[in-house]
Amino acid sequence: MKTITEKAKENIIVVAHRGACGGNIPCNTLASYGIALRQGADMIEADVSVSGDGKLYLFHPFMEPAHFGMLPCFRLLPLSVIKKQHYVNYDRTKTQFTVPDFDEFLDAFKDRCYINIDKFWSAPEKIYSAIKAHGMVEQCLVKSKPSKRVFELLENLAPDLPFIPIVEEKHTCHGELMKRNINYIGAEVLFSKDDSYLASEEFIEKMHSDGKLLWANTIIYDHRKQLAGGHSDDSALTVGEDYGWGWVADKGYDFIQTDWTMMLVEYLKRTGRYYKKGETE
Repeated sequence: MKTITEKAKENIIVVAHRGACGGNIPCNTLASYGIALRQGADMIEADVSVSGDGKLYLFHPFMEPAHFGMLPCFRLLPLSVIKKQHYVNYDRTKTQFTVPDFDEFLDAFKDRCYINIDKFWSAPEKIYSAIKAHGMVEQCLVKSKPSKRVFELLENLAPDLPFIPIVEEKHTCHGELMKRNINYIGAEVLFSKDDSYLASEEFIEKMHSDGKLLWANTIIYDHRKQLAGGHSDDSALTVGEDYGWGWVADKGYDFIQTDWTMMLVEYLKRTGRYYKKGETE
């Protein structure tokens, strides 16, 4: 596979947040990720957790009541018990889908797409070891808010693992990261208003001139905290695609993370925004 940076020269990298879920198919399952790829995702985002017996599996921590209708915390249970639990769907009815372990997930998606490993910092040594054992270091990406602890951990443990810091309203660690022994490939930007410096032509051109990529989010965790100045999946679908997704694409961001993979990919291709200049399908 091409590196993430090489791929970003060809097209906007569409990131499927927790896969493509809906109806009876829950997020963070092998099925949801496979569907996301069929819908055109270039990258999938996966939440990695650690069980009570120290094993890795896919699940967003503390969401057991929402996705399983149960209160016990998975992180206190052995993986053998976790894997016997069945997700519930939107109607709170039990589905056929269970929790995949991390090795199972890596086996399923090796050389098929890029992967954003979320919650990497819950067990960095174990997660990195598994990624490396599968020969998938260049296929994966990790993110974090900037901190000295994170930077030192990456330098000492995984200097080859693609990394982007998550920055809000300003990016003050760019110069430091350029000098460190870290595979710093870009930054995830979060901003509440669309006149933020992180959405400015000056900032975007500076990052690109330094060979760095930029990640924007059109997903919505909480409508009270906008991640891209109000240009979101919600506004794309209820106000207008150009206002939501088009604004983000036209700014020059290299990644767009979405919960509506198929519609975003179709929009970007229909409007000529998916491929970078000089690239075609």
